[in-house]
This record gives sequence, structure tokens and C-alpha cells, in this order.
Amino acid sequence: MSKGLLHHIELYVSDIKKTVDFWSWFLEELGYIPFQEWESGRSWKLGDTYIVFVQTEDRFLDVPYHRCRVGLNHLAFHANSRQHVDEMTIKLKEKGISILYPKKHPFAGGDNHYTIYFEDPDRIKVELVAPE
Repeated sequence: MSKGLLHHIELYVSDIKKTVDFWSWFLEELGYIPFQEWESGRSWKLGDTYIVFVQTEDRFLDVPYHRCRVGLNHLAFHANSRQHVDEMTIKLKEKGISILYPKKHPFAGGDNHYTIYFEDPDRIKVELVAPE
């Protein structure tokens, strides 16, 4: 084990089916493999780290997620290269997924920060960033 590395992330979502449809292709494009599946959740694993999505109980769906509230702002993933970011941008657009900050894309994170930002079905911001 590598001390300090992230073990897993668990996110509660409003609609597990929409979440699985959205995240499965993206995570698998990044090399994650399906890990666990049960009635109200799914996970994908890469190395020793895994990401879990769980259906939120109805009684907790009254307040939707917003990244500007206390809690998670966004998830950022490493891309292999700038070309990888470009390829994923095309795939996102083909799937009808809106790109955030389109006027600044692919430098919305700064001059040397080649990245793409988009949102999942619950509006959790996702970033894919190329190495500098």
C-alpha cells in the first residue's frame, strides 16, 4: 500500500441509472474497470483506487447538489496528453454533453493548464487535464 494515496471516493447521486450511463464510458476510457455492482450502486476501479456511486434515498433528495456549497467542488482526472483531452472532448460532444467554459476551452484552467470541464447528470463538475 502507498501511504496517503486515495483509497476510494463515494458519491451519492439522484438517479443511479443516469449516473451509470454517464460515468461508465468515461471511466472505462480512462482505464477503470467495473468493480462492484448492487441494486443501488456501482463502482469502478483503477489500481488500488475505486470510485463508488450510490443512489440517494428519496428522503434526502429534497436539496440538490451544488458544487458551490460546502462539500465537493469537482473531480479531476489525469489525461495521457493534450491529444487525449482533444479526443475526449469530441466524444463528450458526440454524447451531447456540454463543455463548460467553451470560450476559454481548452485553457479554462489557465494558460498552461490544458483541460476540459463538463458536468455529470447531478451537475458534479468533472475535469480531464493533460500533463504539463
